[in-house]
Formats: sequence, structure tokens, C-alpha cells
Amino acid sequence: MNTPKRYTITTALPYTNGPIHIGHLAGVYVPADIYVRYLRLTGNDVAFIGGSDEHGVPITIKAKNEGVTPQDIVDKYHAIIKKSFVDFGITYDNYSRTSAPIHHETASEFFKTLDAKGEFIEETSEQLYDAAANQFLADRFVIGTCPKCGNEESYGDQCENCGTSHNATDLINPKSAITGNVPTLKQTKHWYLPLDKHEDFLREWILEGHKKDWKPNVYGQCKSWIDDGLRPRAVTRDLDWGIPVPAEGGEGKVLYVWFDAPIGYISSTKEWAAREGKDWEPYWKDKDTKLVHFIGKDNIVFHCIIFPAMLKAEGSYILPENVPANEFLNLEGNKLSTSKNWAVWLPEYLEDFPGQQDVLRYVLTANAPETKDNDFTWKDFQARNNNELVAIFGNFINRVVVLTNKYYEGIVPTPSAFEQVDEETLATVKAYPDVIASSIERYRFREASQEMMNLARLGNKYLADAEPWKVIKVDTERTKTIMYVALQIASALATLSEPFLPFTSTKLKNILNHTALGTETTWKEVAIKEVLLPAGHKIGEAELLFSKVEDETIQKQLDKLEASKKANEAANKVVEPQKDTINFDDFTKLDMRVGTIIEAEKMPKAKKLLVLKVDTGIDVRTIVSGIAESFTPEEVVGKKVTVLVNLAPRALRGVESEGMILMTESEDGKLVFVNPDTDNVANGLTIS
Repeated sequence: MNTPKRYTITTALPYTNGPIHIGHLAGVYVPADIYVRYLRLTGNDVAFIGGSDEHGVPITIKAKNEGVTPQDIVDKYHAIIKKSFVDFGITYDNYSRTSAPIHHETASEFFKTLDAKGEFIEETSEQLYDAAANQFLADRFVIGTCPKCGNEESYGDQCENCGTSHNATDLINPKSAITGNVPTLKQTKHWYLPLDKHEDFLREWILEGHKKDWKPNVYGQCKSWIDDGLRPRAVTRDLDWGIPVPAEGGEGKVLYVWFDAPIGYISSTKEWAAREGKDWEPYWKDKDTKLVHFIGKDNIVFHCIIFPAMLKAEGSYILPENVPANEFLNLEGNKLSTSKNWAVWLPEYLEDFPGQQDVLRYVLTANAPETKDNDFTWKDFQARNNNELVAIFGNFINRVVVLTNKYYEGIVPTPSAFEQVDEETLATVKAYPDVIASSIERYRFREASQEMMNLARLGNKYLADAEPWKVIKVDTERTKTIMYVALQIASALATLSEPFLPFTSTKLKNILNHTALGTETTWKEVAIKEVLLPAGHKIGEAELLFSKVEDETIQKQLDKLEASKKANEAANKVVEPQKDTINFDDFTKLDMRVGTIIEAEKMPKAKKLLVLKVDTGIDVRTIVSGIAESFTPEEVVGKKVTVLVNLAPRALRGVESEGMILMTESEDGKLVFVNPDTDNVANGLTIS
């Protein structure tokens, strides 16, 4: 493809059944925003398009669980998500929603166009039906065993364990997510997109045409699907929430969410163009437009096979040039889970770390799951902030600005003769726009962010080697040159850091007083202009771009996750079923007494056992108890306990144990004594 006249950049539409978390950011939204900001800095015409997916079954499930309408759910979370994106600096040209009238109209027209061209197959088939709920069970309303990997909690449309897409009827041992009942099969009519009809086109377009420029994970998943043989896929379903099927016989049915959601990119573009007084069609129908979809790996099939088949069938649309899907981001060694609250939620981050959007952007980019699943840890977050953003980027800028104000009252000095190191340093600075651009244009954002940081490293090394704080004592002219060169590096950083650290870039431009230069420095100008900050230009006072993240701050976040883990364990804890029924005579055989532990010591070479001396009121006896992992000997001496005294003696590691201490477990798995409530209950009293 020749140099594009314009770019249409889309991001996966998030379900409006919850807030955005770091997995979404790392996989989709941060890389997309980096790319778009770079394109704008290089003078390109860009439409950055997003929106909320408001017709997914997870939304109807959430509404049922909360006793509200689906519209209540989507209104609530659309507002939360949109605000989070704005506050985090994701610079959409338009962020729409699939419940908007323009989307309903656009999706309906798209369906009718394909239907009129005979691109659908109408079939009556048997689908899973929940008689108790009186409805057919689409995708997320069914849970069963994945036919590919054996995951017993696979959804009807996709297995979140292995990523395989399938139909609800493919599940083994399916159950209704509404009632828990085993569903039956019932006949219903639906419209299908015959993907097999487009298999030759997709094979040539993807497997031949994009063998070299698509990411291996994307290409590999597409190849697997195509080689397995494509089959017709339903574009409608039996549901009362969504876009009504605009065809005869479509009563009580809606467009399947996978069909209507990607059309949301088109309707959002229409909405933007109408607001801006533009023509939307060139952004979707002109061959000189470059279309790029940013998604996570769970959406590869929809954006690389199904949506292109839809666009090809319609006939007037361009196809995506690239779909740079990322892998998944884990959290502290475990998979992110919204249902288990194992996540770092964006609204909470913005509240807990005010003014530190760029720290999270940087960490997620530096550790992006571009080629494989990666892990986010709070310790790594702290280390990258303190050791890179503070110690490298922030340190360099602070030294340059402080020294300029100290030596020259904030005025950029006029340099004297340049030495070889100065000329080489300035030449290296001019090379960075192309170096960083090369990585960005190949969707290697992690690599690009480190090249940007290497420019800050260059500045630090230049200052450390030149030592202007020493040179000024002996050579004031040489010091002027050193500081002049350092200020050019700082100015270059102000522009080149913008895609990665937009809030920091703005702050740095203000410190360097870029507005007084008249025009904003472009990406290309960093590479070609001889002077970025001219002599005589006055900069502002120093202010810290980043601050250290302390251990206590990180511990609070770890504690929050630990609380989620314990809550999940408690929620999933299985209560043991009742044992076999006994009669009263069996119970009276148990002799349980109040006792006091008077001595305790660890059993040698035994991790779990304590050897206890217990005053039972009738004697003092030895009892061996497996409580050493929960209590120290010192903690239990003096404890009132409940003792089963007529248990047959048993030898444990050579020590005869004459009874049993009654224990139970707390919610967090810690052993707890089953004690008499009152401390003054005498030893030896029976419990009945």
C-alpha cells in the first residue's frame, strides 16, 4: 500500500457491564492511543473511533442479577467507561455506543443490504432451550464443558481457557446459566452468514497477502481457523435485548452481538463525521485509507475473518490493513477475572494515584503482552516508576531545568564552539524520531517506549560525562554549550514522549515554555531542525515530573488484592455435607469436657504437631494436636478448650495421645478453638 491519505483506527468495543481494567488497557487502548498520537504528530488525517458494546448477553445477565433493566446497566457503565478514558488520556475522535439510534439504523441497513444480495442462509435448527426460563439460551446463557480443552466452565460462544470459539450446542453437558437446569433442544429459525463461501477469499487475503506483515499470533490463529474449514455462523438469535432483526419472520429475534458490534465502528464514524461536518465514507470506502483494528487476542477471529467477510459481502468497504492483537495480561501471577474482582480497575487507579496516569501507561507499555501473555505486578510498577521514570527521565529534566535557572536565570545560553561529543549527541537526537517511528509503525510499542527512554538515558549520560557543575568553575563558555545541548535533548523529549507519556509531555512543554516558540514542534522537526530551543528563549521553573512510589502505597494495593482473594476463597468454600444420621445413644457415648492447656511444646521433626498437657478436671493427660501451623506453644498455654476425653489412645510419632481437642476453621482457613463461652467454667464439666 502506498502512503495512506487518511487513517481509520478502531478499538474493541468494551462490554458495558463493568469498568475498564488494566488488561483492557494493555491489550487494546494504550497501544491504540500511542499509535494515534504518533500519527497526529506526523501530520496525518486520523479518525480514532471507539464506543461501548451494549448488546452483549453479559449485560442482560448483569441486569437480571441486579434486578434492573439492561438499559440501566449500559447507561451506568457507558458513563463510567467514557469518563475513565477521558481522564486517562485516550484521545478518541468519537466514542459512541451501540444503543444509539444511528447505530441501530446503520446495523439494520447493513443487514438488509446483505439480505437483499442473498448473502444469508435462512435455516431452522434445534437450539438449546430453558423451559423453566421460557427462552432460548444464547452464548453466555449456557455453561458447559469445552469440546476442545475440557474446561468445565466454558461459555456457549467461547472458551476463556483455550480461546476457542464455538456454538452453544457444541458444549458437553450444557447447563442453563439462568436456572441451572439441563436445557432441551427446540426448533427455531435464524439467518446465517456462510463463512465457507468466503473461505477462498480469506485464504488468499490473509494466508497469502498478510503472511509477512501480520503478527504471528494473529496470523497463526487465522490460519488454524481457515485450515479447519469455515462454517456458516448465525447472525441472529432469540433474545429481547438488541437490534430487532429487520426481516420477515424476525419477530422476537435480534442481531447477534458479534454481527452488530463491529458495525459500531462504522456508525461511530458516521456520528463523528456528522458532528464535524465531514464525509464519513472516505474513512471506510476509499482505497487510500488505512484501516487498523486494535483488539485483544479473544477478538482475532471476529475482526480478521468474520467482519472482513461481512465487509466483502457488502461490497463497498475497504478491509483492515492490520489487526495488531495483543495477548493477555495477568495480574500477580493469576489470570485477570472481573467476576472474582481480581483486577486493577481504571477508575480505582485514577483515584488511588491522582495525576499519575503516565506511570500506568508507561508500565503497561514497557511490559505489554505483545507476543505472549505477560504479568503485571505492583512491585514491577514501583520499580519501573522509581528506577526509570524518576531516576532517568525525571532526573535528567530536573537537572537541566534547575541548572539553567541557577546559571542563566532560565535563559537558554548562546553556545560557543561545539566539540565532537556535542555534535555527535545532537546528531543522535535527530535520529530518534525515525528510530521510534520505525518501532511504532511495526506495532512494537514496548520497543518504541524503550527507545524514547533511551533518549532520556542519552541526556543523563551527556550531563554526567560533561559535568557542567564542575566545568562552570573553570570554563563558563564551555558550560553554555553543554547546557544548550542538554536543553535541545529536553525539548526533543517533550515532543517524542507525547505518544507514551502525554500528561508528562504537556507538563514538560510548559516547563520549557514551548508556547512562546509560536508553533508546536512536530515529530519531523525534531529530526530536521537545527535548533529546537533557541538561545535567548526563557524557560520556566523546575517541577517534578514524577514522584517516588513508596512501599506503603504498594502494600495497600497488594492488601486490596489479598482481600479479593480471601473473599473468593470464602465464597467458593464448600461446606461439608451432613454425615450419616446417628441416634441419641451414639451421641451419649461421646464424653466431651472443659479443659485447660497447661503445657505445650513442638513435636520434634514434625511440622504440624504440638504435644499438649491438658488438665481435663479428671486428670492431666497428654494430647497430640495438629495445630502447630496455626499456633505457637506460647499462644496456647492457658487456653480453655473442649476435649473429647474417651477417645481410644493413639500413638503419634512415639507419643501416646489420650484424647482430641475440638477445632474448626475460620473463613481464611485458620484453625480456631471450639471453646466454652465463659472463662470461669470449671475444668472437668461435661458438655452435652
